[in-house]
Amino acid sequence: LKSYISSGVINLDKPSNPSSHEVVAWIKRILRCERTGHSGTLDPKVTGCLIVCIDRATRLVKSQQGAGKEYVCVIRLHNKLPGGEAQFARALETLTGALFQRPPLISAVKRQLRIRTIHESKLYEFDNERQLGVFWVSCEAGTYIRTLCVHLGLLLGVGAHMQELRRVRSGAMDEQKNLVTLHDVLDAQYLYDNQRDESYLRQVISPLESLLTTYKRVVVKDSAVNAVCYGAKLMIPGLLRYESGIEVHEEIVLITTKGEAIAIAIAQMSTVELSTCDHGVVAKVKRCIMERDLYPRRWGMGPVATEKKKMKESGKLDK
Repeated sequence: LKSYISSGVINLDKPSNPSSHEVVAWIKRILRCERTGHSGTLDPKVTGCLIVCIDRATRLVKSQQGAGKEYVCVIRLHNKLPGGEAQFARALETLTGALFQRPPLISAVKRQLRIRTIHESKLYEFDNERQLGVFWVSCEAGTYIRTLCVHLGLLLGVGAHMQELRRVRSGAMDEQKNLVTLHDVLDAQYLYDNQRDESYLRQVISPLESLLTTYKRVVVKDSAVNAVCYGAKLMIPGLLRYESGIEVHEEIVLITTKGEAIAIAIAQMSTVELSTCDHGVVAKVKRCIMERDLYPRRWGMGPVATEKKKMKESGKLDK
C-alpha cells in the first residue's frame, strides 16, 4: 500500500475558499507523504478538478499543468441585452481560437499580454432578466476565464464579470472519473489508521498511470527498463511492442510488460520507421517516472558489449 500511495494521484474536487496550495498541503498532512503537487492552480473561490500528485507522481505535475482544461462558468452581465440569447451566443462564438489575454489584476504571474487558445465553447443557458449566463469552455492551460468574461462584456457592449467557475476537466481527468472530496481522503485515511481497511484508500487514490492514458504507449523489454530509468535513450533492441500512429517528436509513454509507467519520452521515429529499422534511437527520455534499480541492471551484457570486453582484455582495443 505504501508504494501504491507514493505513486498515486487523487482527482480532487477542490472546495471553494481555500487556495489550491492549502488544499494540497492538507492532503500532504492527512496522508503523511513527503511531496505533493497539483495540476495547475485554481483560484480560491473556484471549485472542481484539481489533480493532486503524491510523492513519485509529482514528476508528472509539469505535464499535467500544460494539459488542456475545461470549465463551466457563470457570467453576470452589467445590463440587459437588446439581442437576448442569440446575441450572447454569437459573442461567445467569436471568442474562440487564439485570443490575446492579459492576466487579471489579482494574479500570481507577471501581467504580460499573452496568447491562449480556446478550442470550443457552448452556451448552456442564458437569462436576460437576471443578466446571467452559463457556458462551458474547453481551453488551453493558463487561459484566464475571468479575463474571457470581461472580454465578453466588452464585446456585448454592456460589461460583465465572472460570477462563479468550476473546472470540469483537467488533462485526462474529468468530473466523472473518480472525483473525490477532501472528506473522502480524510475518512479513507481514518479507516486505514483505525480499522486497517485499505480498500477505501485504494479507491480514493488512483495509480499515476491513469494520467497517461492519452499518450501513445511503447512497451519496453525488462532488460532495458533500468537503463531508461538512468536516462539512456531507448534503442531498437530494447523495444518490445508499440502502438500504431506514433509520429516523430510526439510525446509517448514508455511502459513495462506489467504496464507500469517508466517515463514520458519524445519519439525519434514514427511507427512506420520502427517496423522497418533494426537499429537506432526509438525515443529519448523527457521525464523519468519510475525509481532507479527497481529492475536489474542489464547493460554491458549484450553481444556487442561482451565482444568489446573480450577485445579490450586481449589488448586489441584500447580502453
